[in-house]
Amino acid sequence: MSNTKSNDFRNCDLDNEEEIGELVQRFYADVAQDEILGHIFNDVAHVDWSAHIPKIKQFWAKFLLGIDGYEGNPLEAHAKINMLEPFTHQHFRRWLELFQETVDMGWSGPYAQEIKRKAVKVALVHSRQLTGEPLDVLLSLQDKSES
Repeated sequence: MSNTKSNDFRNCDLDNEEEIGELVQRFYADVAQDEILGHIFNDVAHVDWSAHIPKIKQFWAKFLLGIDGYEGNPLEAHAKINMLEPFTHQHFRRWLELFQETVDMGWSGPYAQEIKRKAVKVALVHSRQLTGEPLDVLLSLQDKSES
């Protein structure tokens, strides 16, 4: 995991696995160092970044482009972490903010917009399932992703 934040705008869309991989790499470089999320990933979940990055790349490639390869249950994986240290809406808001910022700083086009919409859905579902609280706190971010 690199400690260098890369903000280079790539002037392309997220329409292939290479670009999705770059997005995932940049995003989790920020997550790992984030004051809200870093603790969860590094100290609670003890994420093995060398395994996590390729798996998440496969997740987004399947979810966004329909490319086979991802196997897993994201909600189940997060539920195990939630048992160790409960997630809050602040965690989901921050995850979504960082994700959308990473997309906006690197990519544009229909797939970039679609991945932001899908990220909102991921955050909404995980938040509802893991916190059991109303979803209205995240809806303003959903509106932002549609602009």
